[in-house]
Amino acid sequence: MRKTVDVLGIPVDAVTMAEAVEKVGRFIEEGGKHVIFTPNAEIIMQAQRDPELKDILKNADMLTADGAGVVLASGMLGNRLPEKVSGVDLVQEIFRTFASKGLRCFLFGARPGVAEEAAVNIIKDNPGIVVAGCRNGYFSDEECDEIIAEINKSAPDILLVALGAPKQEKWISKHLDKLDVKVCIGVGGTLDVLSGKVRLAPEFFRKSGLEWFYRLCREPRRAKRMLDLPRFMLRVIQARLTGGRRLS
Repeated sequence: MRKTVDVLGIPVDAVTMAEAVEKVGRFIEEGGKHVIFTPNAEIIMQAQRDPELKDILKNADMLTADGAGVVLASGMLGNRLPEKVSGVDLVQEIFRTFASKGLRCFLFGARPGVAEEAAVNIIKDNPGIVVAGCRNGYFSDEECDEIIAEINKSAPDILLVALGAPKQEKWISKHLDKLDVKVCIGVGGTLDVLSGKVRLAPEFFRKSGLEWFYRLCREPRRAKRMLDLPRFMLRVIQARLTGGRRLS
């Protein structure tokens, strides 16, 4: 039975990394179509202002906590999530776990050339993984049918969509009916990391919940977006004071 923790109206799955990966394996085995997103505090705040995004997140098959802030918020609301399960870590663990089974994936998004560079590293680090296709994230609405046909022709088990939030969530939701894919995952900047174009924060920052500070120092242009972090915590405090929490 699915167990989720309500974080400002978003049902985040109460899973460890191992449990999340196991769930992905079940999704692949049982067939059908499954959608996974990894919301952080910024995305949850976007969802407060965007009813469409909020509805899309609520209807996903699994949501994992991409950020220490979401885990902290869940504890403040009375039902602490087991741990952070970030998008980039989840994807890498999926590759490690299912490489020997010949997992097929399609990489969609990021700047031209990035997906291809990520593919080289993925295959090198995870012998057995099949990168069935790559497509950059620069396209017009008129090209969507062509992109979907390319994805379906490659017959991937997993489609990684790296268009950034909320574009990736809305693209997956809009086109899911046409996609012949077992698992779709919105992965944000994961392909940039896997290609080597972007470095993850050092382990100290990631473990101490200061990854946001490291990213802000490296990318000052993110300052405006990161104003959502204190807004997020204020909303969480308000929800705690008013009893706005739910475990389902």
